[in-house]
Amino acid sequence: MDSPSSSFTQAHSSVMPSATQEISTPVSEAWWKEASVYQIYPSSFKDSNGDGIGDIPGVIEKLDYFKNLGVDIVWLCPVYPSPQVDMGYDVADYCDIDPQYGTMADVERLIEGLHSRGLKLLMDLVVNHTSDQHKWFRESKSSKDSPYRDWYIWRKPRYDENGERQPPNNWLSYFGGMYSQTVSGFLVVNMRLSIGSAWEYDSASDEYYLHLFAKEQPDLNWEHTPVRDAVHDIIRFWLDKGVDGFRMDVINFISKQDGLPDATVKIPGAKFQWGDEHYACGPRLHEYLQDIGKILKEYNAFSVGEMPAVQDPKEVIKSVGESRGELNMIFNFEIVDMDHGDGGKFSPHKWEMQDLKKIVNKWQTFMYKNKGWNALYLENHDQARTVSRWASDKPAYRALSAKMLSTFLCFQSGTVFVYQGQELGMANMPADWEMTEHRDLETLNHWEE
Repeated sequence: MDSPSSSFTQAHSSVMPSATQEISTPVSEAWWKEASVYQIYPSSFKDSNGDGIGDIPGVIEKLDYFKNLGVDIVWLCPVYPSPQVDMGYDVADYCDIDPQYGTMADVERLIEGLHSRGLKLLMDLVVNHTSDQHKWFRESKSSKDSPYRDWYIWRKPRYDENGERQPPNNWLSYFGGMYSQTVSGFLVVNMRLSIGSAWEYDSASDEYYLHLFAKEQPDLNWEHTPVRDAVHDIIRFWLDKGVDGFRMDVINFISKQDGLPDATVKIPGAKFQWGDEHYACGPRLHEYLQDIGKILKEYNAFSVGEMPAVQDPKEVIKSVGESRGELNMIFNFEIVDMDHGDGGKFSPHKWEMQDLKKIVNKWQTFMYKNKGWNALYLENHDQARTVSRWASDKPAYRALSAKMLSTFLCFQSGTVFVYQGQELGMANMPADWEMTEHRDLETLNHWEE
């Protein structure tokens, strides 16, 4: 097979803006600006023991492959103990390893193996929410008097004019149900208008807890100082083990607006509404990110934040401007949302080349002029394969399509992120495969509806 495997990395460097763009100031140096990143979704990468689940020893077996591919950083998606409601993004213990993936000793061998080859390790940090099986939440739920009660966001019910109990506000959960509207910058599906609250009722305490995602993923209360201290301890724990940085999951959701006000009605007739106006880049977000940034700076570590529902460059630069001391870069959603229709990624619409050009020019120019840095990606665990999505995955064109897409990606200024198999021109899962082959919560929710 004609493989485009090396094109993602060998062609990439810190490419300057085109000659037509005004050059304002030199780009500062940093090791992560000269790096490329390979993302691993561990359960589907390489199974070393034949149990049907990819694992850390399987990743270790491919260390020379990463080196030969030319990548500099390996990003490992969550391998922490988890009930796997959301494929590990529901963490039950931040300082241990899920037995299905291996042991802490395996992670230490992985770090040693990467470092001995001049490569680095990026871990996923999921701290907007935990699993409902985390000891913090179990303690929080056990009693209103628990010292962990304020680690999560609990509120009393509201009551309507008929005396019926209602959630504390009208926020909609991202994994709550089916409706028909796109929220720019996040992965949404066709959702029913009658369900989907971001609040789950606990009859024992007669209170609700907030979960912006699945009900098994309660949101942490970052206003509570012990929560922030615990997160800082987790970060230091992994950095002390030799981890070189973090990809931070929905990190811009950690600060909520005081009072948790109702969301503006944007979905006519719907009981619940998107509340991102009250938590995407909330009032204390930059304070929290600066606290994390100080720790990362001590270790010369790298950070990339997932920041959905944010497209305003002036807001983005607050998080990634090099003088801010917060994040090194963020994942911007404008390109990967470009073909989303009214039902999000499950109802794609037609797009024009000029749409893509406009988005690329916007972010390349803005980041360069404002001393920011772009995270360049087209695929990840939440996105379809680009050769199937935006080109042709027919045998005659698949490799050519993959090379074309990688050329587009690599000849921009920024740090390239490659999702496992993307370097091979991997295509989408065949449409006639059984739904039992899927493990994605979003896809399964959409299918069930």
